[in-house]
Amino acid sequence: MNGRERVLAILNGEEVDRLPLMPVVMMFCADQIGVRYGEYVKDFRVLAEAQIHTAEQFDFDIVCNMSDPAREACDCGAHVEFYDDQPAAIIESDALLTDKAKLAELDVPDPLGGGRMHAAVKSLELMKARVGHEKAIMGWVEGPCAEGADLRGINTLMLDFYDDPAFIHELFDFTLRMALPYAQAQVDAGADIIGVGDAAASLIGPQLYEEFVWPYEKRLVDGIRAMGACVRLHICGRTSSIVDGMGRLGCEIVDLDYFTPVDLAREAMGPEQILLGNIDPVRALRNATPESVTESIAACHRQAGNRYIVGAGCEVPRDTPIENVRALTAYACSHN
Repeated sequence: MNGRERVLAILNGEEVDRLPLMPVVMMFCADQIGVRYGEYVKDFRVLAEAQIHTAEQFDFDIVCNMSDPAREACDCGAHVEFYDDQPAAIIESDALLTDKAKLAELDVPDPLGGGRMHAAVKSLELMKARVGHEKAIMGWVEGPCAEGADLRGINTLMLDFYDDPAFIHELFDFTLRMALPYAQAQVDAGADIIGVGDAAASLIGPQLYEEFVWPYEKRLVDGIRAMGACVRLHICGRTSSIVDGMGRLGCEIVDLDYFTPVDLAREAMGPEQILLGNIDPVRALRNATPESVTESIAACHRQAGNRYIVGAGCEVPRDTPIENVRALTAYACSHN
């Protein structure tokens, strides 16, 4: 099996020749081809080249257009700072919706209108053309809570849950109306999977998650699946209190950060949910040895069972030793 065949097989509940390998890699990729991360962020051709090179070097099963969380917000007109060798950053002190009344005037940007979303779509087209038969292609959208935080400012958003619940619904509805056409454009460009990043959802408790976030995540997941793509949910941070809801979304793949025990998620989500992760990217991957990386991944695999994909809890740090990343590959290649 090649990478794409392997990923599609596990998504369809079929046997695979070995465990799929799908770590989140961004800054690590840029370093593999010797470019500054600012180039990776700004030039879709550099992003595609770095992803392809890294996937081939380490036998990863996917390539992806992730680079930073600011693409959608930037196209909305948010204040985004770009750096020479770091990810783009949204300036929260100058949030686009500091005045929440501006939401009523905000237009949903065209994902093919020449902005940063369009560049991400173009990167997928390049990756599909070059390795689409060998590697699974994954696009990316921000989830409702994460994108709401990008537009409103994360600290202000947390207060809005209590101070203005009606505004939260209006804001999340806007993010949904932006995410779905963006996802469709990526599916049209060849994406087999759409990742949904909703890190801010880990900062609220289960009651707020169920009332405000889950319904919009569910509509987003259902919308993407109706396009013919699969969904990979990625919520960084502590998600133990919301794993039940995450499991009920119907995503094909659920990433787990290292804060959330794999066995707890397995119990909450049932035997058929594909779990991905979840070793600590710093302590158990970057600051580890190949032998300890193998032990950490083996522990996750034991807890997850067969419906499992090898990866870290979040992004592989850029200065992770090459031999430690190869330990992930070796484990995936020797287990099924």
